[in-house]
Amino acid sequence: MKKQAFSLPSDFTYTAHTGCVKTKDNSPESIETGAGFGADIIEIDLHFLPDGTPVLSHDKPNGNETPLEEAFKTICEFEKLKVNVDVKSVDNLQAIYPLAKKYGLENRIFYTGVHSGFLEAVKKDSPEITYYLNVNVKKPRYQTKEYLQSLVDEVKKSGAVGINFNQKGATKKLVDIFHQNGLPVSIWTVNRKRDMLKILSLSPDNITTRRPDKMQKILK
Repeated sequence: MKKQAFSLPSDFTYTAHTGCVKTKDNSPESIETGAGFGADIIEIDLHFLPDGTPVLSHDKPNGNETPLEEAFKTICEFEKLKVNVDVKSVDNLQAIYPLAKKYGLENRIFYTGVHSGFLEAVKKDSPEITYYLNVNVKKPRYQTKEYLQSLVDEVKKSGAVGINFNQKGATKKLVDIFHQNGLPVSIWTVNRKRDMLKILSLSPDNITTRRPDKMQKILK
């Protein structure tokens, strides 16, 4: 079978979605598994207990979650592994940067999950941490030149470093216009091999996947 070649950015990364390769979501095992399959970045979900303690949880926590500090202890054992903190709540964001700094992760952490409703809190309570803007991108057939430029303008205005969106809205035109404006493109959550091949052909800067094992094989 003929190998498919991709023209990827020199700093292309792939992110292991929490719960990757059938591990438990937001668990130390998920972090270790993603790192073990060569992911450059691991994703975890951020929520807070009533007392403000940051924990790993997609939904409102019940008290049995892994504390963020425990996750940081695991992550810092992997040299250069970055952490994508997917923000599900902004209740106590001011606690995140000091905790990251405690474990030497202050330059290896960034936020996703940041939408318009979270922007003010992110800027006010966690100004040290960069973030991607999560956007609900229209389907390809609705992506006019004017629409794509409006996305660029929205991301720039938000102060985000780039855009993060679902693979259903991914097109080469979108990736290209963001690159022309010096903005990286991150696409989620790409799990099937055929979808990985399709999205890789668009030359994004990052792909988030629950199957870093498949991604590792493709890139090799």
